[in-house]
Amino acid sequence: MYLHDFYSRFTLDESLAEVTGFNPYYLSIESGLEDKLMVNGARLINLASNNYLGLAADDRVKKAAVEAVQKYGASLCGTPIATGYIDLYKRLEGKLSAFVGLEETMILPSCYQANNGLFSAIAGAQDLIIVDRYVHSSLIQGIKAAGCKIRPFLHNNLEHLEGILQRSTGYRQIFVVTESVFSTEGSVAPFQEIVQLCQKYNALPVIDDSHGIGVLGKSGRGILEEKGIEGYQGIYTASLGKAIAASGGMISGKSALIKHLKYYCPHLVYSTALIPAALAGIEAVLDIIDTEFGLLKKRLTSYQQIIYESLLEGGFSVVQAKTPINSIKSGSKENTFIITKKLFEKGILTTPFIEPAVPQGEGRVRLIAGANLSEDTIAEAAAVLKEMGRL
Repeated sequence: MYLHDFYSRFTLDESLAEVTGFNPYYLSIESGLEDKLMVNGARLINLASNNYLGLAADDRVKKAAVEAVQKYGASLCGTPIATGYIDLYKRLEGKLSAFVGLEETMILPSCYQANNGLFSAIAGAQDLIIVDRYVHSSLIQGIKAAGCKIRPFLHNNLEHLEGILQRSTGYRQIFVVTESVFSTEGSVAPFQEIVQLCQKYNALPVIDDSHGIGVLGKSGRGILEEKGIEGYQGIYTASLGKAIAASGGMISGKSALIKHLKYYCPHLVYSTALIPAALAGIEAVLDIIDTEFGLLKKRLTSYQQIIYESLLEGGFSVVQAKTPINSIKSGSKENTFIITKKLFEKGILTTPFIEPAVPQGEGRVRLIAGANLSEDTIAEAAAVLKEMGRL
């Protein structure tokens, strides 16, 4: 049969969903991120999205997005280097640079593209990249594409990292790559110490602050503010689709580097620019953070603690985190799906992580209670989590 051998290679193993009677992926979402989420025709408490500050459905953000559509249309139908670089795009680059305290910024359609495109534009066979073994897939795939030497270090282990740095000589440039907040469990990188090690061994630090921007720091400006890092000489990436409540990704750093990337990073040069509605929404979110972050962070922290204590009372094994992420240690992929299913049936939507997103046998079920949720909704979720321990 024509092309039978080719297409027969692409079979999906659905045995896990069949065994557990539940597939938590590609669920049909039928509403926006208001207090409760319509999923498969039912209203669920949303503890799954990365809408930390709860601003994705904020009326001010929606208004800004609508006004941008009215002015610019749905899309500029061009790459930033061609027809997509509208005045709004340029203005937002400046605001993001000021927000994180770095010289210059470029905006890409996603942080996955930012992390994928960065390394092939700055590293090659003469270089070494040392990377935390728990970093996001986008970083791993981007690093592999660069064609350089790669060495992982144990998660957040400074001693192991320094040992590798001490033994690594003869490279044109050494990069040390990590995340600010590791999203499956909420651990935070000791980034100030990592930066100091990089200075000691002439390495260049690269931080993905996707789950830190808008969350960490006294005013929500992310990992650099949180750790008191001034005059940062490394490279910074972040998602604009989590606490910043839109879509897109950013790369920030020294002006000379960003100017180079704007012409030589194919993931930017050959991708249609982020749509005007998203750009305007991001700008509105930055303005809200400037004036309301303290209140939003207080609510976010309170909700995280309520959920954490309820999980413990419910008998769950929970990772202790310093961020608004609660993570159940679920173990096997089967148990991860079963816990996710039980929560779903009780009206709570969560995010399961199984291999290869986490090491085999180290499954996680993540819960994030956004600041937009009402106190009644959080109380309802807490009651469910406590009750599950008695079932």
